[in-house]
Amino acid sequence: MNPISQILIIAIAILHFYILLLEMFLWDKPAGMKAFGHNAEKAKITKVYAQNQGLYNGFLAAGLLWSIFLDIPFAVQVANFFLICVALAGVYGGMTASKKIILIQAVPALITLMVLNLQH
Repeated sequence: MNPISQILIIAIAILHFYILLLEMFLWDKPAGMKAFGHNAEKAKITKVYAQNQGLYNGFLAAGLLWSIFLDIPFAVQVANFFLICVALAGVYGGMTASKKIILIQAVPALITLMVLNLQH
């Protein structure tokens, strides 16, 4: 795995850990409400669902970081799997929740998939 792929994978993992933080711990705080564009009433009603989503984002981040520490070719296979998961989640989120999720989540994952696999 080349260094550019590793840097991109780490950046996406950091993004997903940040999303975990927002969804699991800051959902009903000003930072979480601002990030997701909801109010205190909606945050209270949806907090448990957001925490569940945050946990899944943490799993994506953990899998991406795990791929950095594996031996090639297994590292590339694991990175591909988790990047595809991120891209699919981003497309689905863009279609069902907010179009900006496609730009924030799916596009970086797809770019990283291309960079990762152009070397092979």
